[in-house]
Amino acid sequence: MRRDLRLRDNTALYAAAKESENVACAFVLDAHLLRGERVGPPIVQFFFDSLAELREALRAKQSDLALLEGDFATELIGFAKRIGADAVFYNTDTDPQAVARDRRVERALTDAGLAVHAFVDQVYFDANEVLAQTGKPYTVYTPYRRRWEALYHEHRKLPVPSEKAIANTLLARTEIGETLAVPKPEAYGHTSSERYPRGGERAAHERLGEFIDEHAARYLDDRNTPSLPGTSFLSPHLRAGTIGIRTCVEAASTAKTGRVKHALASIDGWISELIWRDFYNQVLVHHPAVASQPFVEAAKRLKYRTNDVEYNAWCAGTTGYPIVDAAMIQLNTTGWMHNRLRMVVASFLTKHLFMDYRLGERYFEQHLADADLAANNGGWQWSASTGTDAAPYFRIFNPIMQGKTFDPDGTFVRAMIPALAKLPAKYIHEPWALPPLIAADLGFELGRDYPEPIVDHREARERALTSFTPVLGKKSGGPKSVKT
Repeated sequence: MRRDLRLRDNTALYAAAKESENVACAFVLDAHLLRGERVGPPIVQFFFDSLAELREALRAKQSDLALLEGDFATELIGFAKRIGADAVFYNTDTDPQAVARDRRVERALTDAGLAVHAFVDQVYFDANEVLAQTGKPYTVYTPYRRRWEALYHEHRKLPVPSEKAIANTLLARTEIGETLAVPKPEAYGHTSSERYPRGGERAAHERLGEFIDEHAARYLDDRNTPSLPGTSFLSPHLRAGTIGIRTCVEAASTAKTGRVKHALASIDGWISELIWRDFYNQVLVHHPAVASQPFVEAAKRLKYRTNDVEYNAWCAGTTGYPIVDAAMIQLNTTGWMHNRLRMVVASFLTKHLFMDYRLGERYFEQHLADADLAANNGGWQWSASTGTDAAPYFRIFNPIMQGKTFDPDGTFVRAMIPALAKLPAKYIHEPWALPPLIAADLGFELGRDYPEPIVDHREARERALTSFTPVLGKKSGGPKSVKT
């Protein structure tokens, strides 16, 4: 078990049950990864929650989850010998570092006499299934989506009945023997929080059911409003694999039956977001260099600014732009951020502050419970205008207008920034414009109760355009009049 911490709709588990007399489930803790800079408390806690529930589910079936720690190959070979196993089944991971590790582990397992079987499970379609007529992978989303949808109608993938398949094959708990207890995040230097998303297969299915029943038909209306429960909140579950992608697509497809036109469009809108996951996975698989550098060759020549004070203000949510700060506070305190706000804060860092998108990408990686390399990198490179099918460099979100458009009454900002809670809606997204008499009456002082903006929007926009145009101007056709 790796990024597939569930018993339902698990491709490798289903194959193991079909082809084997007995099946034992194991998870290897990687202390180096758990203490490394690529993970943070929210995702570690989410995985440990999910491991605890997975173990509970297996014990209810008189089996167990063998929890190991150390070198993958050494631990798996030792465990296989102890229980008499002769094969290892697993679902693949497309993170370039994971791919390299898995190749090494596969060679070691094979040398030890174990058969190794790998399966695609994290995405609906494998990176080599949705290809252009030329046989090449797509680098633009819209034609990719069209081909994905066509392939879906030709080859609809139903959830695999893996939990049912393992009913009579699970190795008894007594034969698995004693293994490690599920650790606390603190064991690896992380701090737990009740505000982080909770893991586990039960929570994943409950959330999917609630979303489909109560919110999916209004997805297009509510998904951009951070104060509403308009999104699925399933991204941490898809990241850890506590729910299968086929389960999600099938639930959405089934929910379309009998719906009116707008509801159908909304459900299709959510399916389109799931397709984005597959698209970014394809980009990572076929262009693994994006994990560390821009996809657009010319973008490698961009000379980003370095300013620790401004970067730290962005991280802490003290930029002086309420919608940006509220979003970063949401991230820092809950381990999750609304999708619209991810674009807003990414645009602010890469355009207003003109800083390297990789700084923001890494910060998200360390603070999100759903941190996924393909999706996170794809989103950041889109915002920074350096990736495949990216936003043109002259598209620069106005953080004031973004706030007024998607949080018009300031409901979200007030919830995240108590110091601004008493401001009238007219000034909630630009507190510096609050008239002195009203400010005095409210007892509000800019600079004391809330920081002044660290950059001027118009000046920052001009600086970004001046910096981007010589490098990316020819590719994008130059600056245009774009409503931001």
